[in-house]
This record gives sequence, structure tokens and C-alpha cells, in this order.
Amino acid sequence: MAITPKHPLLLRLVSTLVLAISATMLSAGTAHAVAPVTGRSATVGVDPRDSTTSVLLANGHAIFRSGLRSVIDTQPDLRCVAEVGDGAAAIGEIRRLRPEVAILDLDMPGLGDPATIETVAELGGTSRILTLAADDTDENLYRALRLGACGFLTKSMPSQDLVAAIRTAAHHDALIDPRRTRRLVTRLTHGIDPFPAAPELAALTPREHQVLLLMAKAATNPEIATTLGVGEQTVKTHVSNILAKLGVRDRVQAVVYAHTRRIVPQ
Repeated sequence: MAITPKHPLLLRLVSTLVLAISATMLSAGTAHAVAPVTGRSATVGVDPRDSTTSVLLANGHAIFRSGLRSVIDTQPDLRCVAEVGDGAAAIGEIRRLRPEVAILDLDMPGLGDPATIETVAELGGTSRILTLAADDTDENLYRALRLGACGFLTKSMPSQDLVAAIRTAAHHDALIDPRRTRRLVTRLTHGIDPFPAAPELAALTPREHQVLLLMAKAATNPEIATTLGVGEQTVKTHVSNILAKLGVRDRVQAVVYAHTRRIVPQ
């Protein structure tokens, strides 16, 4: 498929992927991907005492952010300049503070809107974007690349690898496995969005779809019942059916699924 300027997203993605394949890259998704580095000898050729890397943390969970910050604050060459909990706040603080590295959680609220994605990608020219995801999947890598990220990390990685990843990003190196990007290039040649919204959605009834959308907006069962004009027990039955059809364990996972699989209108 020919790539023309009428498809700017595809053009940017493929350009990013080609650069990723051409460059010498590291994968930071596993423990061995980025060599653990500690102390003042962490960055080769740079004395940490001579420079401090500013870092912004963007994650929807305050406790998780606090853990990341505590890891960063123990490093003499890293400095956390801000913590935010959603996409809009991340954009505002990146613009205001211009941190050298911004760590964005792919699943935090407000990061799936197309305008937000485009804005973050543009800001990647001044701040290096590292993304965090719960799962190491091609789709999450695709989402990271849409944001213009130079690194795709998983939340299960050891803290020393996260520190090393921040330093690597600050020195304008990338942390994306070229084998993964080759697979994505192949998928991108078949269309702009190689990942459909959610095949499981077809299994939901129209009413279950309505319930899921309300769940994704943080509505409680009584609130859903009032909105739809049904009994609370009926809502509970719908929720149970939704969990079973989506293959998720609980209500929280269903909400995350709805947002990350683009079921919720942006």
C-alpha cells in the first residue's frame, strides 16, 4: 500500500518504525533488556554530578506514582519535577516544565483521545517519551509509537531497569526491540489501524453495551439502574454477563478493557 501525505498517522508510524529498525536498540521490557546501573557510575561518559535529568511521571494511580518517584529520587542524577494523573494534565505539565523525560502510563485516563495522542507526539520533540503498560503486547507497542515514544516499558520490570531506561532515553537512545517493530511494519501495510477495536464487543447485547459504557464512566450499579430504568438485580446480571463475555476477572478489569480497547467513545 502506498503511503501518501493523506495518511499522516500511518506515515509517522512507519517512519518511526523504520528508524527504530535502523538504529541500535535495546528492549527494556524484560529484566535483561537494559543492564542494571546504579550509583554515580551509571551513565557512561557522563558524570551525574554535572547534570540532572528532569523526569515527569504520569499515571492514574497515586500509590504507583509514589513508588516510581521513590525509585527516581534515590538517584543523584535524576529529579522528578512533577506527578500527574491524566493525559490532559500530562500535556499541560510537559508544556510548562519541558522535562527531559516524561513517563506516561498507556492506561491512564485521557490518553486515548486522538487530539491528545497527536499533541503528545508533537511534544516528543522536546521531551523524550517513555511509556508504561501492564502487558507486553504488539498493540501496546503500537499505542506507544502513536504517542511518539522512544521507549516501551512494562510495569513488571525491575526498578534498576527503569532507572537505566530513563538514562538511556535522556541520552536520545531508543528502547524498542527492532524485532517487534518489524512485525508492526508488516501489520501496518494492511491498514492505518492494524488492531480492531474489540472483537468481543460483538458478543455483547445492546443493553450490555450500554451497561459497559456506564461502568466505564464510573457509574455504580444503582446509578446504572436509575439511568436505564431497570432494577439493580438486572444490572448485576448484565455485569456478570459482561465479565464472562469479555473474559475479565472483575469490574475494574472490565473498565480498563473498555478504555484500552477503544470501546468508550473518545
